[in-house]
Amino acid sequence: MKEAIRKASVLIEALPYIHRFHDQIVVIKFGGSAMDVGGDLDNVLLSVVFMSMVGMRPVLVHGGGPMISQAMRDRGKQPVFVHGRRVTDDDTLAIVEEVLIGKVNAALVEAIRNLDGKAVGVHNRNATYLHAEQLTFTDDEGQPYNLGHVGGVVGVDAPSIREILSQGAVPVIEPLGTSSSGQLMNVNADAAAGTVAAKLRARKIVFLTNVHGIMTRPDDPESLASTLTERQVQELIAAGVIAGGMLPKVAACIEALDAGVNKAHIIDGQLPHSLLLEIFTDQGVGTQILKNEKR
Repeated sequence: MKEAIRKASVLIEALPYIHRFHDQIVVIKFGGSAMDVGGDLDNVLLSVVFMSMVGMRPVLVHGGGPMISQAMRDRGKQPVFVHGRRVTDDDTLAIVEEVLIGKVNAALVEAIRNLDGKAVGVHNRNATYLHAEQLTFTDDEGQPYNLGHVGGVVGVDAPSIREILSQGAVPVIEPLGTSSSGQLMNVNADAAAGTVAAKLRARKIVFLTNVHGIMTRPDDPESLASTLTERQVQELIAAGVIAGGMLPKVAACIEALDAGVNKAHIIDGQLPHSLLLEIFTDQGVGTQILKNEKR
């Protein structure tokens, strides 16, 4: 009886959030190490299906970096990164496309459908959903460095994605863009998710990672910050507290917030039901980032 009462209490706590977020778009970025461990994939996708079935409009943007790197090594190519971006020549681009569309995207769509959800693969083999332009970088000496087919997302076919949502399906978006000349471009999945959230005017953007959130003292789980403003995030970046792979995530959060997204969240995708706990409970389990003036 106590367990039944506890479950009822959880449902009651979730009710106002279900009502508040009904028909609201939530962009979820899922990839990298958060996709690597056993049952985490079905755990996350079941949460996505739950969100869709209670009337929310989840949009899934996925990565696949570790799988791409492994596929490259299997073919005798050593992955090379500059400023966190994969150097992408013609051969590497073909591997990236094969892994992201043929394997990762297809597997995610199939898994959602196996959980009785509806999903549509959103990628360049169907249409041009992400518009990109070439990114340029400089080396440590300030000289231009050619990363190959590496781009940044400059536009999103928001109407087509909204049409998928209107049909009650989850758009599953891979991080490949197309330039104005028709060239396929490898883009950063975190940055792509931020731009997608901005263009869709999503209610929230959520990054599923392999850490609990943003720590104010690196490597100390007890220093998890449950709420930060943009200003506080910038201070942590300047102090070197936020660095490495967390930087593109917080940059994407800030882009989305500046475009009108209400909140951005960074949570641990390996924690069971973390997505539902963050959205449908009072306490949450990760870090939420707000504009400087709380909305």
